[in-house]
Amino acid sequence: MVHRKIAAAAMRKHPPMPGKLPDKIVLFDSQCNLCNGWSRFLLRRDRDAIFTLCRVQSPAGQRLLQRLGLPLERYETVIYLERHHRQLVAYHRSEAALRVMAQLPAPWRLLRWLRAIPLPLRDSVYDLVARNRYRLFGKRPSCRLPAPGERHRFLEETDVE
Repeated sequence: MVHRKIAAAAMRKHPPMPGKLPDKIVLFDSQCNLCNGWSRFLLRRDRDAIFTLCRVQSPAGQRLLQRLGLPLERYETVIYLERHHRQLVAYHRSEAALRVMAQLPAPWRLLRWLRAIPLPLRDSVYDLVARNRYRLFGKRPSCRLPAPGERHRFLEETDVE
């Protein structure tokens, strides 16, 4: 019941996304070392390639952020877009990360049980790390670009308006 409420709130908050985008998109900050580690983690463990990664600094990432009504310059959360009934629903912060983890192979999917922790508490811990991520993990002077063998896993361009 709680998960349906979260999905319903996410759908009300943002306009529907067009159907021609991938079904599962993970937006991440490619200048953040922690976020780049997250993207490498997903590339290695998502053996079935169900997730498409999107750098927020890419043209596609900027368009998606704009479509979601989020800042284009300041980025403090992972966003997970997942298709539900022909529309992409945006999940943020701990909910986004745990929804992604729940779809990875064992043992990672066991982390989905962390969703039993109340959302405000989860997001408080998430926000603490997010606010300090550059200080704790560092920041790249330029964006990480996908390696040639990874390009098919990334959404770099889109015609979403």
